[in-house]
Amino acid sequence: MRKGRDVPDQTDIDPRAIKRILASVFILEASDPARPLYRLAGTSLCDRYGAELKGTNFLARWEVQSRGALSLLLKQSFAARQPVCISSIAATAECGMVELETVLAPVSFGKGAATRFVGMAQILGDASVLSGKPIAFERLVASKLVRENEPMQNFNPPAPPALEALRMHPRAPHLRLVVNREKPVTVHFEMEEVMRKLMAALEIVALPGMRVV
Repeated sequence: MRKGRDVPDQTDIDPRAIKRILASVFILEASDPARPLYRLAGTSLCDRYGAELKGTNFLARWEVQSRGALSLLLKQSFAARQPVCISSIAATAECGMVELETVLAPVSFGKGAATRFVGMAQILGDASVLSGKPIAFERLVASKLVRENEPMQNFNPPAPPALEALRMHPRAPHLRLVVNREKPVTVHFEMEEVMRKLMAALEIVALPGMRVV
């Protein structure tokens, strides 16, 4: 759809061509990446967040540190003229937790540089853990620019455990994750970072000297 340009224009996108996923599609006005606003949002998204999203701030439900990182990711996506894929952990007020994947593709609107994103968000795994409750909180876990003709890395992290299940564990207040090896297996740095972020998202406390292996 780019027709020789760096990015497509919003008017090049025919809603009929994506009707099967239209309920999960949204458009962000991001001329100010620090305050991207929903221009349009599909019905599934509005139901998932429990409110009409049009005119609201995309970053409103993200935790504070994630907001700064996401704002920078939007700028990088505009500069690279490439979509960005975002992985996050989302939770309801009742602590039901799911993993979300969001893809944001930069588009122009009329003449000039890209100032908007066409996005699509989907839940990975079982959505029933939300019990029909709206998402109230999101935390960024990982991100990747999506480059044309570059295969996506096939990595499916395990679904996060339900917080209620942890609370029911007889030793829940003292849970610790410990990995202890004399010669830890070498892992790719990027994967190690993802695991560290997942641990932070799930609030797993590492003991001194712990390494992800």
